[in-house]
Amino acid sequence: MNKIFFTEEHELFRQSLRAFLNKEVRPNIEQWEADEEIPRSIYKRFGEMGFMGVTYPEKYGGMGLDTFFSVVYTEEMIKMNSSGFNTSIGAHAGLALAHINGEGSEDQKQNYLTPGLAGKRIGCLAITEPSGGSDVASISTKASRDGDHFIINGSKTFISNGVLSDYIVAAVRTGGPGAKGLSMVIIDRETPGVSATKLKKMGWHASDTGEIAFDNVRIPDSQLLGEENKGFFYIMQHFASERLGMALIAVSQAQLALDLAIDYMAEREVFGRTIDKFQVLRHRIAQLSSEVTSARAFVYLLYKQYSEGDYIIKEAAMAKLVTTQLSDKVCYECMRLFGGYGYMESYPMARLLRDSQLGTIGGGTSEVLCEIISKMIIDTKEYKAVI
Repeated sequence: MNKIFFTEEHELFRQSLRAFLNKEVRPNIEQWEADEEIPRSIYKRFGEMGFMGVTYPEKYGGMGLDTFFSVVYTEEMIKMNSSGFNTSIGAHAGLALAHINGEGSEDQKQNYLTPGLAGKRIGCLAITEPSGGSDVASISTKASRDGDHFIINGSKTFISNGVLSDYIVAAVRTGGPGAKGLSMVIIDRETPGVSATKLKKMGWHASDTGEIAFDNVRIPDSQLLGEENKGFFYIMQHFASERLGMALIAVSQAQLALDLAIDYMAEREVFGRTIDKFQVLRHRIAQLSSEVTSARAFVYLLYKQYSEGDYIIKEAAMAKLVTTQLSDKVCYECMRLFGGYGYMESYPMARLLRDSQLGTIGGGTSEVLCEIISKMIIDTKEYKAVI
């Protein structure tokens, strides 16, 4: 299957990235998990190596490579077995910078995208609010016009990089109720009235997750991203790529769980033989591996469609729905293959199982995705790209 989607250049990139991660990331993961954040220095190292902007334009410091280089990137990042680390980098490069690259003016790209790709200015994307998450159209954080400025009041929660980032790409209400009243703005962290509180989590320990409050935060209207009151449509467009990315993360986590379990089974002896010789366990691995391989093929196909410009709202939702549920199942089953050791923090499965759990919640819960999918296949609702 790899020969269908990946070239020799993709595989050379994989080797280069893997060597970098094994040298500069893997030895530090345990410390970053304990610290519950990653150091700013690693963002700069990613920027220096060009790994912060694999598919972003070279004009702003990216590599300008094709979509499947980003697939390779995600797969190798997941092998570090720290969704917190992966999320910290990804929330900046894959979420905040995606909006600036997609909707930002030339000045905004020079001020945020270029230093962002260099790892010198770190961003976060703030959409979810304490009163609601998946219902984006109900966002209540208010941005009131005051001449050529906006005055922002409200709060956001569960924001990756929500405390340590340098700027916030936020969804705010600039118009009336519903989807047509939302806009996207950039808020610098040092702006008076911005405050943040760090949140404790069950998993993703190496990531900084926070709740952000805006108290009469005043920003110039030049910080508006794209057109006023088009924010909902920008968010929906980026949701497709975000959900597809989460599907790839899920199948990569599931594959990592299988790889770890297979290695362990080859070493663990019970009743005079290694447990990879027991038929019931062999068949369990066979079943799970078949499901993961099938899911990966679906995800790769969608990346191919996405790279060709297809608007894959329905398919990305489907992919995230099935792969995140599969990841939870595979990680749980593989944890059990480790026996009692699977429950120990000194073994890799406990963290992998914890980290997997957010897949069915973040970026749209499974229930919300089912509603989106059912509207499209039963009610024949169409979602169209913003031109």
